[in-house]
Amino acid sequence: MWLKRLDRTLKTLYSKKYGVDLPRFTHKQTTIVHASTKEDDTIRYHSLHDNKYLQYFKGHKGKVVSLEVSPVDDGFMSGSMDKTVRLWDLRSPHCRGLLNLPAPPVVAYDASGLVFAVGVNTYARILLYDQANFDKAPFLVITLDDPTLALISYPPRPIYMTSLAFSSNGKYLLVGCSGNAHYILDAFEGHLLAKLEGPVGLERRKINAKETIEPQRGISGEEVSWTPDSKFVVGGSLDGKIMVWDVRELPVKEGPVDHKNHPLRLQPVAKLDGHPGPARCVQFNPRLAMMCSAGAELVSITVFVRSSVLC
Repeated sequence: MWLKRLDRTLKTLYSKKYGVDLPRFTHKQTTIVHASTKEDDTIRYHSLHDNKYLQYFKGHKGKVVSLEVSPVDDGFMSGSMDKTVRLWDLRSPHCRGLLNLPAPPVVAYDASGLVFAVGVNTYARILLYDQANFDKAPFLVITLDDPTLALISYPPRPIYMTSLAFSSNGKYLLVGCSGNAHYILDAFEGHLLAKLEGPVGLERRKINAKETIEPQRGISGEEVSWTPDSKFVVGGSLDGKIMVWDVRELPVKEGPVDHKNHPLRLQPVAKLDGHPGPARCVQFNPRLAMMCSAGAELVSITVFVRSSVLC
């Protein structure tokens, strides 16, 4: 794990015994929480100041594939291949909430921290919960159904969600997927608004001569994200390109959700040269007009300063 500035490495921290996956900064800039890749499936609270573990969060019985910190307090959520979502507080090692699901989940908080979303793969459902009443039924269940997939093959291939992310204004939900498209949903009623086309799916591969897009290493979910103003979406691709989509003119849909209604199909407004191999992580600095991308081995970092395409 490296802490870097544009011109130099600030510090190198080793976690050779447990490994590091899905690192997330807490509200204290010198600490992170992260999943493990070795030994067990414990989540660790790690001090970057002195390279010490401050807390261990045990309970998952499978690989942690989704991890998000609350934007407003010391809470965080984790989703695992054991088909559970656990809610935690940095101040206690004990899980304060548990959701049992029928398939491995991905999770996301909205900007207010009052609502969180859980994407359930296999069933293509997104469940929205009130943070204060997570032990009750979700207040909204969204079915992710793309009618344009039936134009390619029938029956249409399944959609594998790799990430969820609310826009900064809370109106939209970005759904990252392992195939050749991502989606934007209306976060209030669940309408499918836009299909972001153009990337080559990172998990596209062949097994026994049959092509699949089911995530190979669990669910990574770092390859697509909003810009801080939520006017653009940036994402990686299997061919190393960095895609930029302009989402300032999304359609407005009201009333009952019609799953036969085709979404707006958006092509990238820019394809930036990124990496010689798959561009697996693309994120925007929330404070600076700067985008960072990383390749499959996480050894090549490319930084793009805001250009005219993002103005």
